[in-house]
Amino acid sequence: MEMPRKNRPVGTETAAEIRAAEREAAPKPSKPTRRTFTAEYKLRILREVDDALASGESGAVGALCRREGIFSSHLVTWRKQREAGELAALTPKKRGRKPTRNPLADEVARLEREKAKLEEKLRKAEIVIDVQKKVAALLGKPFPEDEEPTS
Repeated sequence: MEMPRKNRPVGTETAAEIRAAEREAAPKPSKPTRRTFTAEYKLRILREVDDALASGESGAVGALCRREGIFSSHLVTWRKQREAGELAALTPKKRGRKPTRNPLADEVARLEREKAKLEEKLRKAEIVIDVQKKVAALLGKPFPEDEEPTS
């Protein structure tokens, strides 16, 4: 039978209690963020790598990668982009799904809805005018016809 916790001698905690205390004391890890590199940085590193290769010094590129905290795969990708002349490709790109809609599509849809409303309003106004003409004809009062404005 276990003794109540407050009556136990010091140093007799169970392993589960020790693990729970360590979890509470350990700092919570923050969410990692993806590193992004500017085009200027990439070009500068590639120039330094080219200089290190030209010097012929053994391990110079590895030392540069360790100093900057980059991988050799970064260098391979950046070189391909530089050779393809994609300076814009060296700038970091936004991750995620690319927009499939044209940014002007919302404006076009809004204008089309507005046009449809105005056309319906015009249709109703033409019906009212037609009815007014028929009523005027029945009452024997001539309804003024649409006159062309003279310029």
